[in-house]
Amino acid sequence: MLTVYNTLARKKENFVPLIENEVRMYVCGPTVYDFFHIGNARSFVNSDFIRRYLEYKGYKVNFVMNLTDIDDKIIKKANEEKITASEIAKKYSAAFLDDINLLGIKKATLYPKATEHIGEIIEMIDKLIKNGFAYNIDGNVFYDVKKFKGYGTLSGKNIEELESGSRVEINESKINPLDFSLWKKAKENEPFWESPWGKGRPGWHIECSAMSCKHLGESFDIHAGGSDLIFPHHENEIAQSEAATGKSFVKYWLHFGFLNINEEKMSKSLGNFFTARDILKIYNAETLRLFFSQTHYASQLNFSDELLNASKKGLEKIETLIERLEQKMDEDKFSNSENNFKFDNYYKSFESAMDDDFNTPQAVAVIFDFTRDANKYLSEDNITKEFLLNAKEFLKKTAQEVLGIINLDKKKNNESNLEAELIELMIRLRVEAKQNKNFFLADQIRDELKKLGVILQDTKERTTYKKT
Repeated sequence: MLTVYNTLARKKENFVPLIENEVRMYVCGPTVYDFFHIGNARSFVNSDFIRRYLEYKGYKVNFVMNLTDIDDKIIKKANEEKITASEIAKKYSAAFLDDINLLGIKKATLYPKATEHIGEIIEMIDKLIKNGFAYNIDGNVFYDVKKFKGYGTLSGKNIEELESGSRVEINESKINPLDFSLWKKAKENEPFWESPWGKGRPGWHIECSAMSCKHLGESFDIHAGGSDLIFPHHENEIAQSEAATGKSFVKYWLHFGFLNINEEKMSKSLGNFFTARDILKIYNAETLRLFFSQTHYASQLNFSDELLNASKKGLEKIETLIERLEQKMDEDKFSNSENNFKFDNYYKSFESAMDDDFNTPQAVAVIFDFTRDANKYLSEDNITKEFLLNAKEFLKKTAQEVLGIINLDKKKNNESNLEAELIELMIRLRVEAKQNKNFFLADQIRDELKKLGVILQDTKERTTYKKT
């Protein structure tokens, strides 16, 4: 039975989705004003581990990750670069999608953008005003936190003890310093949308409530994000959504620990960060994913080259096993003896680890145990073809499809690319031979390629080929 640590309940709970065999999961995505740093990357990769394992368990996963494409930071960046906020958002949204692809993160079911949901946002704010949870002051709409009885439940904060501070918006026009913006009145030269309260734009918190409810329903299974989002962002999402719909918002809240550098939280505001794309120039995605997987998603992790290099060496052990398996397969010398390698034990251990609140460090340990034992088994004489196939299948299902720390298809793709490049090279040599009137060589190249199953097709424009 899969158990997850629910921040809302402050304990591990059995995971039972609201709809049988289906999981609806929302993850807070980036504010697209810059390239994301590897602290953000850790959250995105951890979300990917969870989503992949749920699919491994047989669930149909509707995975939604939003893009915040209108925000103070985006406007500030646009002013600095002297282009529009929408151009900034478009530029860094594309960069985000490129970078998560490089990280081997599976594409979300949907990446909703805040600016494409203004209608839904306005509708939700209007409900909150009508339900008595929000108020309008001169075109600025605020949420009245004292009206929501459950405020502070997720974070464990007492509303009476909370004071306005660094993470609470200061505005003298609010009834209470803790009240937060739902709709911001437009300032000069800022992007805006028409609303019942005048020209303006949405607050950050309401964007996620409106988008998640639209695409996953008013109640859904999992909401995940960095632990720095528990308060105020996720606390505010609960208050908004439940006050608007009258329904329980999210069943399970999962939060990811910080990535630290020199024992201090990595963040853009502190300036102590590396972008994911810069790190990927030094370490490949599989190494970075293994590095992340060796610490539980909820725990803090310290970033260092020493730890990344250790992950790189660990990955080499798995890759060496894969090479040995392929080499044995190519030798085509198999034993007819009965395979007595206990694959089921490793599957059970892997699943037991992941069922325990997605315990990736323990799951990785199982894969390394398997690697050690399979290498030892390969040294024996009675290797069956069944063992080789099952060994690769185990690594594919666990290390590749769940953790994404290996890519068994990469070699095939590389070989396929190399084959295509060699054929194109032979075509260019044949063209040069014909230009030099060396028709004997040109025909020889064509005939030899034909023997290899490559048929050349000459046209006036160029020579193409097809494989038989």
